[in-house]
Amino acid sequence: MALFGTNGVRGIANVEMTTDMAMNLAKSIGTFKNGVVAVGRDTRQSGEMLKNAVIAGLLSTGCKVVDLGIAPTPTIQYYVKKYNADAGIVVTASHNPPEYNGIKGIAGDGTELSREDEAVVEKIYFSGNFKKATWDQTGDLRHYDPKPDYIEGIISKVDAGMIREKNFKVVVDTGCGAASVTAPFLLRKLNCKVITLNAQVDGTFPGRNPEPTGNEINDLKAAVVAAGADIGIAHDGDADRAVFVDNKGNFINEDVLLAMMTKYKLERKPGTIVTPVSSSSVIEDIAKQYNSKVIWTKVGSIHVARKMMETDAVFGGEGNGGLIFPEFQYCRDGGMSAATMLEMLAHTNKKLSEIVSEVPSYASVKDKIKCKDKDAVMKKITEEVKGETVDMTDGVKVFKPEGWVLIRESGTEPIVRVFAESKTGAGAKKLAEYGVGLVNKFNK
Repeated sequence: MALFGTNGVRGIANVEMTTDMAMNLAKSIGTFKNGVVAVGRDTRQSGEMLKNAVIAGLLSTGCKVVDLGIAPTPTIQYYVKKYNADAGIVVTASHNPPEYNGIKGIAGDGTELSREDEAVVEKIYFSGNFKKATWDQTGDLRHYDPKPDYIEGIISKVDAGMIREKNFKVVVDTGCGAASVTAPFLLRKLNCKVITLNAQVDGTFPGRNPEPTGNEINDLKAAVVAAGADIGIAHDGDADRAVFVDNKGNFINEDVLLAMMTKYKLERKPGTIVTPVSSSSVIEDIAKQYNSKVIWTKVGSIHVARKMMETDAVFGGEGNGGLIFPEFQYCRDGGMSAATMLEMLAHTNKKLSEIVSEVPSYASVKDKIKCKDKDAVMKKITEEVKGETVDMTDGVKVFKPEGWVLIRESGTEPIVRVFAESKTGAGAKKLAEYGVGLVNKFNK
C-alpha cells in the first residue's frame, strides 16, 4: 500500500488523517532523519491538533523540534535550508477542501523529500520499528518565527529598488490561508499600496475554497477593477502557489502565467526550463525563441525541482501557479512568484494585460472524473492506446494532429484528470471528449 501521493500524505482530518497517523508518520521521519526537525502548518482547523501529534512523535524519537507555527510551506522550507535543519514537516493539504489535511516531508536542503526518501519513511511506518528515545533525551522543543527571514530573503532576490519606485497598487487574496501571515507584509515592504481580501487566519476558509481557480476568485477580479489596481494576487491554502489577475480584472490562465515567466527568465538568461508533461506546448515554443531547451517530467513539484537541480535549470514550474525560482530555493513559492511578477511589471514598464496579450495562445480543456479504481482504469487505457503516438512519462499522453490529451490519475484524490490542448478551442474540446470517453469506457 502506497502512503505518499503526489504531494505528501493527505486525507480527511480525523477520518483518514488521524492523530495516530500523524504521530506515526512523524516517528517514521524522526527515525530516518534523527536530528533537528522544523515543524509548521497552514491555517486548517485541524492543523493544531495534527501539528501537536507530529511534535509528540518527533520528540519521542529524540529529535530537537523547532515549532514554526502558522507559515507558508516555502517559508518552512526556507528555514530548513537556511538554518541547516535535518528535516522539516509541514502539516498542510495545500489546495484541497477544508476538511482535508496532510503531512509533507522536507529534506535537509529545503526541497520536498525525494521519492526514494518517502519510500524509506513508508517502510519504517509500516514496520512500526520506530526509534525510541530514553526519558532524558525527549522534550527538546523551541519556537521560532521564520516569516521575517523569508520575506527579507525574497526581497534580496528581486530588483526591490525598481519595484519600490513604481508604487504599485496590489489587491491580494490570501484565502484565509498561510499567505495571510506573509503576503501583505512582503508587498508593503516592496512599497506597494496593498488591499487585502480574506486575509484573516481562518481554517474553515469562509471566503473561498483553498484552491484559487478562476471561478473561485471573482471577488478579487472585481476588487482589482474597482480599485484601479495594477495586479491581483491569490494564493492557495499553504501559499506555495500564486495565481494572478491583470489590471482589467481578467484571470491569467496558469499556462499563460508559466509561459510569461519562462519568457521573462529566458530573455535575461537562456538555459534549461523544466516542467511537467501536463504543461502547455507554448513553453517549448518560447524556449526555441531563446535557443533553450525544455525537459518534461512527471507531474509534481518534487520531480520538477529535482530535475532542475540536476540540470542547473534557469527556471521551472507547473501549469497550476507553482513556479520555482532556483536563485532563491528549489521549491514552489507563491511569495517569490508574486515579487517576481512585480519585478516583471517594473522592468517591462507595461500593463499586465499587455504582457499577457504578447504570449502565444493555445486552447486547453481540463476535466476530472471520479474513479474508485484509478489503477485499473489507467491500465486499460494504456492497452487501448497502443499504436498511437504516446508519452508515458506520467499517465498517458496521446498526441493527435490537432494537439494532445493527457490522462493521469490524481496522487491526492480518487479522480482521473484529463488535460487537452490544441491551437483551437474546437480541437481542445474534441481531444478532451476523447480523453473523457476513454476514462468513462473503463470506469465501472
